[in-house]
Formats: sequence, structure tokens, C-alpha cells
Amino acid sequence: MYDVLIIGAGVCGSAAARELSRYQLKIGVLEKGEDVCSGTSKANSGIVHAGFDAKPGSLMAEMNVKGNAMMEELSKELDFSFERIGSLVLCFQEEDLDKLEDLKHQGEKNGVPDIQIIRQEALREMEPNISHEAVASLYAPTGGIVCPFGLNIALAENAAMNGVDFFFDKEVERIEKSEEGYRVITGDQVFETKCIINAAGVYADVFHNMVSEQKIHITARKGEYYLLDRSVGDHVNHTIFQLPGKYGKGVLVTPTVHGNLLVGPTAKDIENKEGTNTTAEGMEEVAKKAVRSVEGLPLRQVITSFTGLRAHEEGHEFIIEEVKDAPGFFDCAGIESPGLTSAPAIGVRLAELVSQKLHPEKKEDFISKRKGILNPQKLSREEWRELVKENPAYGTIICRCESVTEGEILDAIHRPLGARSLDGVKRRTRAGMGRCQSGFCAPKTMEILSREWKIPMEELTKAGGNSKLLVGTTKDSL
Repeated sequence: MYDVLIIGAGVCGSAAARELSRYQLKIGVLEKGEDVCSGTSKANSGIVHAGFDAKPGSLMAEMNVKGNAMMEELSKELDFSFERIGSLVLCFQEEDLDKLEDLKHQGEKNGVPDIQIIRQEALREMEPNISHEAVASLYAPTGGIVCPFGLNIALAENAAMNGVDFFFDKEVERIEKSEEGYRVITGDQVFETKCIINAAGVYADVFHNMVSEQKIHITARKGEYYLLDRSVGDHVNHTIFQLPGKYGKGVLVTPTVHGNLLVGPTAKDIENKEGTNTTAEGMEEVAKKAVRSVEGLPLRQVITSFTGLRAHEEGHEFIIEEVKDAPGFFDCAGIESPGLTSAPAIGVRLAELVSQKLHPEKKEDFISKRKGILNPQKLSREEWRELVKENPAYGTIICRCESVTEGEILDAIHRPLGARSLDGVKRRTRAGMGRCQSGFCAPKTMEILSREWKIPMEELTKAGGNSKLLVGTTKDSL
């Protein structure tokens, strides 16, 4: 019997697990994927929003501003990449300046500090490649960028260090009410629990509607992106937005914490909750809209494209509460942008709600800090030499594009919730995220995975499930 079962090991589920692990509770996390951060949380803009977009008084606004304020200290505690680079919202017409003013006032009501409107001359001093069409901009210095994988994995690892059980490849098929709480049925196992946290992303409505007569609906909102090579990562210095429209903040251009340039997303509502394919139409839309913001945008340096899905709730509001007709069932639903920014605050809120229900005692031995994977590139040459003497694996480069060593991959495999797939290694170390997109390093990474997990190469996957990388030998196909 668990005290709390969390459905979903994305960023909000992992944040809730970490915050709840401060208490003397038996906690489990059920994830249908083969790893943490394998759903909605893995494909987004990596933006830490300042908090001027959400409607004043909304839960979305509150969680955004609180999450933003928590991010810097959390990045130091859990050792993930975060930079407060500031954001700019561009206005292209003088007659739209009142909309920019409205956005500024909205941000001030939400508690966003130090936001200001700057005109074209000052704007071009801050961003030399900004479009000449831009007549003004809202500048929010508290805006930032974060590694979405790094944040999610750090939260989950720290939760595991504090005793949380993670179960992967566990797709929830049914939830039943029981005398003591709930019975959660997966394909091969039944879990008993007093409470459930529903952090299932685009599937949160499915699980809510299993236990409640008050139905909700989550729409998968598809967003397509370009990722550009690190050689052009300094083309802009801030996150560049356009004035928001019906579907949000529109196409953005931003540096990433790893030195790339990210462009996107589109916003298209779809029925397929697994619809993560890119389209020619979507990529054309991204390019067309992005060049309005930034001049000389180097789209010839695209190294990959991808699609993310946002969990859009019809009321465009976060749902974080105990379900009225399902006691002990807590929703964490409709977590679309700014969900990544809000996740730390959402985790705190969920932990507070559950603790008010179960009244647990706090642990005296909670481990608040976690150390990430050692990056030898951040060491001096002498320090790296000494490291290689102690562990020769740090002297073997596996991924040439990103200079990832065998030592880093071994660390990714053997740490808490270690990587078991090619994408699991990629998200933890960036091996395969460079210009060649795994073209050279994938075979060697597979050899390491096979050796360390003691499984045949034929059983290795790109991202779990049926995504096997090898299907036989070339002689078999002749």
C-alpha cells in the first residue's frame, strides 16, 4: 500500500515526488515510458517565463511567478543548467503600443519585477540582429532559459535519493476506488494507494474522467521547432517573443543553455495525443514567422527539427486541486506553457495539498542536494589530466560533436534512475545532440549500454517500447 502514487514522471510529477519525499510517506511514480521526461516535458522551448502573459489572479500566473523565483536556487541545489538572460516581446506597429502597455501592466499585477518598455534604438543596442520592423519591446530581465531534461531528471533523481519508487513501462489502464483509497491497474501489476496525483500531461483528462463525474477535456496542442547549430547560438542574446495572439506567445527565437539557437513553436490543436511528427507546413510557418523578429536568421544551420505537445485545458488554466467527488485524487492537469517554469511551485503546491490530507511528519534526513554528471569541459586542462589518471574513461571521446566522454556516459547509466536507452543517454549527456545527430556516436554508445546493462545489442532501443535499433544482421537480409 502506497500513501501516494503519482501518474507521470514528467517535470510536474517529478517535482511533486521530490517535494513529497520531504515527508515520511511511501511514494511511487508510475511512468508509461521507459524513462523520466519521455512525454510532454521532453519537447518544449526550455524557457523560464517571467510571468507577464497569464491572466492576473489566475493560478497560472501565481505558479509562473513563484516558479521563476525558485529556479535559480533550485538549479544550485540540484545542479542543472539555468541562465537568467531576460526576454523581449516585440511590437511591430505603433498602433499596437497600447497592447504592449497592457502586457506590462498585466505583468506588474502578477508581480513580475523590473519590466519596462524600450524603444527601437535601445532595443537594437541590446539585440543588434533584431528586426527593423520592431518599434518597441517589453523587456523582462527575470526571463531565463533552462535545460528541460536537466530540470526533470534532477528532480526525479533527488526524489529517488529520498526513497521514492519509480516504475517505468507501467501504463495505467484503469483506476478503481477502494476502501482505503484507489486501486491502479497497469498491464502486469496492481498498485494500492491512499492518494493519487494525476500528472499525466495530455492524458490527464483520461485519468480524471475515470474517477469523477465532473469531466474535463485536454487538447493536445502541437508545436513544431527548429534547432540550430551551436556555431550560430549567439545570433541573439535574449529570448525573443512577438506580441501574444490567440494561441499564445507565437514563434520565438532563443539561445539555449547548451549554446544552440531554438526557433518555434507552431500551435495547432490535434486529436492525436501522440502526434509528434513534424510537417512541411509547420516548419514553413516557423521559418516565415521567425524571420519577422530577427534579421539574418541562419536557418541553413538547422541540425534537427522536433515537435512537442502542450496539454491545453479548455479554460486555459492550471487545474491543481483535489477532485471534489473523488477524495484523495489530486489533479495536476492542463499544465501547458508556462508549465516548465511553474513546475517547482506546482510541486510545492501538490505536496501541501497531500500533506493536508494525510498529515505526515517531515523527515529529519531529507537530502536536498544532488550532483549532476561531471562535464570535463568545465575543468582546467590540468584537472582533466588528473581526472583521466584516476578514471581513463574520461579520456575517451564518444560523441565528437559535443565532446562527450565515456566517463560521462557511464555516469549517466549508473546514477539513480540511470539511462537504459540511446535517448536516455542523450538527454543526460548530450551524446548525439550535436551536428551529426548521433551519426557517429550511436554505435559506440550502444556498445557501452549493452556492456553495462549486460543485454544484447538487439534488445537496445532508441526510446523504449518498439523503438529497437537493430533487427538482425546484414547477412540475414540477403
